[in-house]
Amino acid sequence: HAYACVTHKGNQVVSGMAINIVVAGLTPTLGYAWFSMGGQTPHLGGDARFKPITLPVAEAAHDIPIIGYIYSELVSNHNIIVYLAAAAVPICAWILYKTRFGLRVRAVGENPHAVDTAGISVDWLRYKALIMTGFLCGSAGSYLSTAHGAGFIRDMTAGKGYLALAALIFGKWRPVPTMFACLLFAFTDAVQARLQGIELPIVGVIPVQFIQALPYILTVLLLAGFVGKAQPPKSIGEPYIKQR
Repeated sequence: HAYACVTHKGNQVVSGMAINIVVAGLTPTLGYAWFSMGGQTPHLGGDARFKPITLPVAEAAHDIPIIGYIYSELVSNHNIIVYLAAAAVPICAWILYKTRFGLRVRAVGENPHAVDTAGISVDWLRYKALIMTGFLCGSAGSYLSTAHGAGFIRDMTAGKGYLALAALIFGKWRPVPTMFACLLFAFTDAVQARLQGIELPIVGVIPVQFIQALPYILTVLLLAGFVGKAQPPKSIGEPYIKQR
């Protein structure tokens, strides 16, 4: 993606969509070639998966009203990737707003000409940003296949990458608001899993298909009417062509 868009000044939307389409077919093809299981990977078990971690005194605090329940049920019993993702939010915020590198990254998104005038390579900064993005996205994929699930299956993300993009816009390109947007979408995803087949007062049993669409309906409603104008960095997605 960086080679196409940074080095050769390609359109980021076209490149991103092309990569998505390619890997959607490439991953199950490789899975079939390597494991001959219809594009899936063998089931992981035991120590091959990331297991939940029980935090200190979580079991003892379970009976404490509200606070103890939240700590023992919501905060504890997640795997290491979840805790690393939570820690990545303040780390990213600190890097972006408190370090020289973060200032340069934000400047590349707002005014790359100013960065170039200061003698800093715009292309190399964008490469660095995309490398870190690839690492974080890879961590998310490893969570889905080795922690949340027990192996790779085709389309296992179920559109979560696009929800992450919506959360980024909802959070207006800031780490902490984006995290809360992700938690909101995760909450709706958990609700749709719990409501399937349950009879509710007045409305009765809601069709499963509608319940499964709840996170995406919420995404559209939030972005359409409740977020307000989300102004991205001025030069984001725009190839930088050095003027002579």
